[in-house]
Amino acid sequence: MNPTELRTLLDRLATGDVTIDDAHREVLEGFRARPYGDLGFARVDHHRSFRQGFPEVILGLGKTPAQIAGIAAEVVRHGSTLLVTRATPDAYAAVREAVPAATYHPDAAIITFRQQDVSPGKGCIVVAAAGTSDLPVAEEAAVTAEVMGNEVVRLYDVGVAGLHRLLDERARLSAARVVIVVAGMEGALPSVVAGLINAPVIAVPTSVGYGASFSGLAALLGMLNSCASGVSVVNIDNGFGAANVASLINHL
Repeated sequence: MNPTELRTLLDRLATGDVTIDDAHREVLEGFRARPYGDLGFARVDHHRSFRQGFPEVILGLGKTPAQIAGIAAEVVRHGSTLLVTRATPDAYAAVREAVPAATYHPDAAIITFRQQDVSPGKGCIVVAAAGTSDLPVAEEAAVTAEVMGNEVVRLYDVGVAGLHRLLDERARLSAARVVIVVAGMEGALPSVVAGLINAPVIAVPTSVGYGASFSGLAALLGMLNSCASGVSVVNIDNGFGAANVASLINHL
């Protein structure tokens, strides 16, 4: 039983479509089920959605295609939405054997399979990327946020080297409940965005840049030292982490 199934059961109880005894039995059966599935190489957390609002997400890095497929099958078997990050085409081929309707998003390196267990967000999440080179990280954030039930608006190639491109999008930025800003190089874009709007800004430094960018360290330090209020920062290239926080905010 997932949170959506529990809510449906309570609605049926309220309308008299199910008796208290039957509802009690269904709830007990749901909670008596093992809270995780032990696959030997992984213990899949089936109660993650009860605690955190979304099922366990699979990080593809460091796992074989067979391991990813095994975990994916276990997630889907329990009625949960599937989200695999940092996934390769080989991993997707293996997952499709277990979950034929799964989708691969190559620009984001993400595998998804949506089920009816995710509640919609309250508003819109904007994902703004400074340059085209930042799109893999931006797409990881955008696809993750969408799968977590959020409406997402993409604003790409709006970096500070051509500030007029960003200013033309002020209306869509101002309409957002939360904004994810993805940037490499010196990482200035989150400060500019935060100075224009009254919504939370989640900054994602990317490893895009030349030598002294130190693979994203310069952008990370610049974002951590932002003079604009309302900016929080996640790790380098962590589009998934930014989207997860943004989704939590958008579901409040």
